[in-house]
Amino acid sequence: MPARRGIPRPAPGSPFRLVVLVCSFVLCGYAGVRLLDGDWLLVALWFVGVAVIHDLVLVPLYGAADRALVKGAGRRREWINHVRVPVVLSGLLLLVWFPLITGRVAERYEGVTGQSAEGYAGRWLIVTGVLFGGSAVVFGVRVWWRRVGVRLPADRR
Repeated sequence: MPARRGIPRPAPGSPFRLVVLVCSFVLCGYAGVRLLDGDWLLVALWFVGVAVIHDLVLVPLYGAADRALVKGAGRRREWINHVRVPVVLSGLLLLVWFPLITGRVAERYEGVTGQSAEGYAGRWLIVTGVLFGGSAVVFGVRVWWRRVGVRLPADRR
């Protein structure tokens, strides 16, 4: 395959790619064996339930929210990604840390780690604010540069 911007890419089916693929399958297999070591039926049921809820409930909600955002933007859509990125990152952090943010597993967390579970909700709100604030600053700089006349590589005009 040709190089892209000076970065050589291994050919499809190259030994390097095959080794990386086999290593990733081995790692996933190990994680699966470790995960299913205890109550495998409950873990499998949880995975199936999460997949069904995600595909049948959350994906249509994501799509509807994104369509509403794009439709509400009208013709001036340059700010949409400056909202999408912090929403997605904040939502991902909420998904990962939800039990600690809500305080549902505070006692178990403290028992296992020996650390307090206090403050996760506040820290998540701070990170969310920083994400939105940083995105607003980037958007403001881009608008200012455009007014000054600086041509950005990402502009498609």
